Amino acid sequence: MKLLIKSIDNDGRLAPVGRLVTTAWNIIVADPAHGDAFARAMEDADAVVSMNWPASFPPGPRLRLVQLPGAGTDDIDFATVPPTASVCNAFEHEIGIAEYVLGAMLEWQIGLRRMDAAMREHRWWGSFLCGPRHGDLFGRTLAVVGYGRIGREVAKRAHAFGMRVIGVSRTPGPGDAWCGKVSGMDAMNEVLAQADFVLAALPLDDTSRGVIGADAFGAMRPHAVLINVGRGPTVDEAALYAACRDRRIGGAVIDTWYTYPPQDGTTAVPVHPPSRFPFHELDNVLMTPHASAWTEALAERRCRVIAANLDRLARGEPLLNVVRAARFAPSSLEPTR
Repeated sequence: MKLLIKSIDNDGRLAPVGRLVTTAWNIIVADPAHGDAFARAMEDADAVVSMNWPASFPPGPRLRLVQLPGAGTDDIDFATVPPTASVCNAFEHEIGIAEYVLGAMLEWQIGLRRMDAAMREHRWWGSFLCGPRHGDLFGRTLAVVGYGRIGREVAKRAHAFGMRVIGVSRTPGPGDAWCGKVSGMDAMNEVLAQADFVLAALPLDDTSRGVIGADAFGAMRPHAVLINVGRGPTVDEAALYAACRDRRIGGAVIDTWYTYPPQDGTTAVPVHPPSRFPFHELDNVLMTPHASAWTEALAERRCRVIAANLDRLARGEPLLNVVRAARFAPSSLEPTR
């Protein structure tokens, strides 16, 4: 069977897949920019690994699996994915993101960077000798907007720190051992009003775009901090900037953004503004480059999931993490060449 990987993704991140599969797969690498060659590769592909599926992609008459190497499906044009193909995603990012969120909250409360900068100037700022006392996480309340896989992993760790966790979701429920209750999205502002930290962990679609906006910031406590690790546009860009600039909230930790540099396949560090607003000028904003999940172990964990799905497809077994199931099988499958 044949697996198609886009040339831009053939940078080592997917290298473990070939080692991890236990069934026979021939890996093809092709560049979508080379239309004819990519179309020929798509004609032969039984599976494709890609985080995006634009309407311009050529048809895949044999295609049975579109495997995302990540979680987000907002770059998949489902209407043009062949109906013979199941669309599956891969998670495994929850661990890194959860550790990032706890690290961000700890840094916000304790302020190691500020104390380090002061000590380098021989100033004992924030010590028992002078300066303010730093905060702690014990007894603080974390509100999770979008209580799913990421929210649960964060809640487990926050619970260990003695934090109270409350949540809202499009699928409300009684909660679990780490989050006592998960309310519906219609109760979001009521939940936000109780929080010291607000974690935005929503996927992006038409219902979530800009859902955390001016009304939400108006409901938050003046010292509350927003942490966005979901998708940037789930938080209204202008409203967030204004809330931080005017100090209507305590500040923000932003890891997912509004504009991204183009991927050109090089290893050069891109220089590109993440927003049309100057968040970098605000001292109550901590900015990171969509790095919360990007740990050393992530690629291996995700490649295990990808390899498992390829093996399941080859053996005719149910697939993992199905976002959209195939509607019917290819009309004819030639023997794999």
